[in-house]
Amino acid sequence: MSNFVSAERLLPILGDVTLLDVRWRLAGPPGREDYAAGHLPGAVFVDLDRDLCGPPGKGGRHPLPDLDDLEAALRSAGVEAGRPVVVYDGGDLLAAGRAWWTLKWAGHPDVRVLEGGFPAWTGPVTREVPEPAEGDFTVVPGHLPTIEAEDIPAFVHKGVLLDVRAAERYRGEVEPIDPVAGHIPGAVNAPGELPAIPAETPVAAYCGSGVTAARTVLKLHEAGRPDAVIYLGSWSGWITDPNRPIATGEESSGAEETGEAR
Repeated sequence: MSNFVSAERLLPILGDVTLLDVRWRLAGPPGREDYAAGHLPGAVFVDLDRDLCGPPGKGGRHPLPDLDDLEAALRSAGVEAGRPVVVYDGGDLLAAGRAWWTLKWAGHPDVRVLEGGFPAWTGPVTREVPEPAEGDFTVVPGHLPTIEAEDIPAFVHKGVLLDVRAAERYRGEVEPIDPVAGHIPGAVNAPGELPAIPAETPVAAYCGSGVTAARTVLKLHEAGRPDAVIYLGSWSGWITDPNRPIATGEESSGAEETGEAR
């Protein structure tokens, strides 16, 4: 079954699913303003930074939240264990991908993403804010695989670690967000299309803070790789330890510099 649902297929079942509006921007006005201007009928706004992520720190800029806090936020949004959930964002799949990943990781059995996000919606739009009944969903972590920083050096020797940031950030030429530029040694840059990876080869993804990487994992699931792993701390988490090595340049060209850790 696909992890996506089209607007046409969603319209007749709106009343049978829990709708979560997770519109979000890395920089700019909060998604709640978009929600207030108009949203799918019955949709509840869920804030990616406040509800689906914990505070920045050793785990990067978008770590997982406290499990009790996550459960409370999802229940407050009306999420139930036995009711399908559909999430949508502004169409770039960033927040929706991270929401999908978080709910699946937390053990929800039926989570899908609105294909094309809010811009693709052709049904009714409302400004009415619903008051959902308290949900009964219980967070049971670990239903999707993750990898930690200490596991990565061994992983890159047997699998493919995708760095899905822009190429110039990967190469260390610019770094507009994090305080250190470069990439994890052994990582392969894949900012656009997914590279061809043999089915028997393990694959993991990271980005700047674990949001774009979640979108990549969603795409990998769609491509038949439900074993795809995420390094949730991503680059912002990797660089919190000055003893971890940093590479610059292109791995394939041998231009990386991994001697001095930063």
